[in-house]
Amino acid sequence: MIQTVPETGSTNTDLAVRLSAGEAVAEGYWLVADRQTAGKGRQGRTWFDGFGNFMGSTVVRIGPGDPPAASLALLSGLALQEVVAPLVLPHATPLLKWPNDLMIGGAKLAGILLERVGDSVIVGIGVNLSQAPKVEGRETISLSAFGPAPDRDHFAESLSRQFTQELERWRSFGLDLLVRRWQAAAHPVRTMLAVGEPGEVPLKGSFAGLTPDGALQLRLGDGTTRVIHAGEVRLAE
Repeated sequence: MIQTVPETGSTNTDLAVRLSAGEAVAEGYWLVADRQTAGKGRQGRTWFDGFGNFMGSTVVRIGPGDPPAASLALLSGLALQEVVAPLVLPHATPLLKWPNDLMIGGAKLAGILLERVGDSVIVGIGVNLSQAPKVEGRETISLSAFGPAPDRDHFAESLSRQFTQELERWRSFGLDLLVRRWQAAAHPVRTMLAVGEPGEVPLKGSFAGLTPDGALQLRLGDGTTRVIHAGEVRLAE
């Protein structure tokens, strides 16, 4: 089920409030907004509320035997990549960047935000369909750069279906298949990356794939490998 609202603060926050109040929000339900007045990204950053883009959230109920909840970022990225690729090929190739971005070249097309509420994970996804936000120090792009912008509602239906398929694979086959598929859809091994929050001196190295549990492996200049479990990751020059 996809519910659309003309405006809200944040679809993630709306679902968090409902879950915290004890509402049984079912898997497969999506809340999609035409506009967000308090949309947010990683570390609480504000995010673009542009009309015509996709801004939506869904809920995953974590059960016994499920893979680690953090791997839902990888799952969501794969769902996005599968939906977006046919819309831009052969002119461009969308590539995943750990842990939660979909890129075209050096520009961000889409982002993912996970938030835990009890035994549930809220998965928030934003995709630049018609407009690319201006973000200081970042390059962004929208699907309208490759032709007419996709219809938001049609895109939401496609993403919902693909997400459900990826969720079934995640539960049936676990992390091994997920990690291998994610790496195949990501920027190439040896891509230079910089890891560090804004204002910090970044740790630079080359992409060396993922660990079996989905963490980032960064090959440093001295030949050692650092495992990164969380952090701001950017493509480095």
